[in-house]
Amino acid sequence: MDTTEYTVTGMTCEHCEGAIRDEVSQIPGVSDIEVSATTGHLAVTAERPVDDAAVIAAVDEAGYEAVRI
Repeated sequence: MDTTEYTVTGMTCEHCEGAIRDEVSQIPGVSDIEVSATTGHLAVTAERPVDDAAVIAAVDEAGYEAVRI
């Protein structure tokens, strides 16, 4: 398993976390998503390395911005 971490800006609540989780979970191979509005942290675990552009696009689709740590 491969875990990639991101900083997400714009999240303020559990709804924000859920919106990001919903979008990122659609990326093929993703097996676990940890996201916190409190810390602005997103960790994506997948069977193989995930394309950063796909994660950033998914977060953008949810209405937020992400940068890989």
